[in-house]
Amino acid sequence: MRALTVAPGVANSAKVEDVPEPPKSDGAVLVRALALGVCGTDREIVAGAYGWAPPGQKRLVIGHESLGKVQEAPADSRFKPGDLVVGIVRRPDPVPCPYCAVGEWDMCRNDRYTERGIKERNGYGSDFFRVEPDFLIKLDSSLGLNGVLVEPTSVVAKAWDHTERIGARSRGFAPKRLLVTGAGPIGLLAALIGAQRGLDVHVLDHNDRGRKRELVRELGGTFHVGSITDLDALKPDILMECTGAPSVIGDAFGRTAADGIVCLLGVSAPGHDLDLDIGKVNRTMVLDNETVFGSVNANRQHYQDAVDVLQRADKRWLAKLITRRVPVEQWTQALAHQSGDIKVVIDFS
Repeated sequence: MRALTVAPGVANSAKVEDVPEPPKSDGAVLVRALALGVCGTDREIVAGAYGWAPPGQKRLVIGHESLGKVQEAPADSRFKPGDLVVGIVRRPDPVPCPYCAVGEWDMCRNDRYTERGIKERNGYGSDFFRVEPDFLIKLDSSLGLNGVLVEPTSVVAKAWDHTERIGARSRGFAPKRLLVTGAGPIGLLAALIGAQRGLDVHVLDHNDRGRKRELVRELGGTFHVGSITDLDALKPDILMECTGAPSVIGDAFGRTAADGIVCLLGVSAPGHDLDLDIGKVNRTMVLDNETVFGSVNANRQHYQDAVDVLQRADKRWLAKLITRRVPVEQWTQALAHQSGDIKVVIDFS
């Protein structure tokens, strides 16, 4: 069968190669791949900056934003042939740590977790893959190709879950305004969840290319171009930073309303110095009870939350997020950003 593979740590080693059928040790449920989403993590792995092959192997089957259809499943697995499904990315560590022991492997404390398509486990980028039933999410068939958005939505669902838990420190927590920085897939999905919660949604991006403005407007939100410093009067209650750009992150600190929450969802590359008046930032954040936290990955509940978010969303709006479909044999073309791209998927169908 075809698989998308890389040699982790070796830049530009990506290729399509013929590999054996997935072993039953990967899981009891056999799934035929339909589509695979591409994100910045995949680009880092292909560039040789990230990723680990399974123990004893030199190459890694890439891909963690899956969508597939069940081919075979045990009778007691809750799945049947034809079910539309998504595989969960992370697996708990074998010790386990206190978080993994209660199903919150997204918060693993000892770094012994594994991840499909990223860390020591082959991913979902092959014609067929196997998954353990407990790490498989069933979707309503009405989601169709939009189901490939479940994994990135799960990451955002976790961010919202933790934002609301932090807000609950005060019985008076009642946010009204959301600012999202970055109108990529994560930013737009963060805006979608904010709109579903009835917030006044604002999305800031550095350019106005493609569908971004239209997508924000269709959510009932306001699209801005420029920097956070241009929006000093906005004072959001929640700020979700989805760019990972160091200058944007620096500008985000101390920009919320009093008691505001800043969630960092974008991941930055190291090695960036920033001219920041940390004294001013500290004074503002302390006196205003502002909270800043980072969020990544997701557990099973967040995947279920993501399915609920997508099921409630306008399917036509979701479909507009998928701006390009690339066939398997040309899959590396999906890694090169093109003007107007939002979510690019590799088409296995």
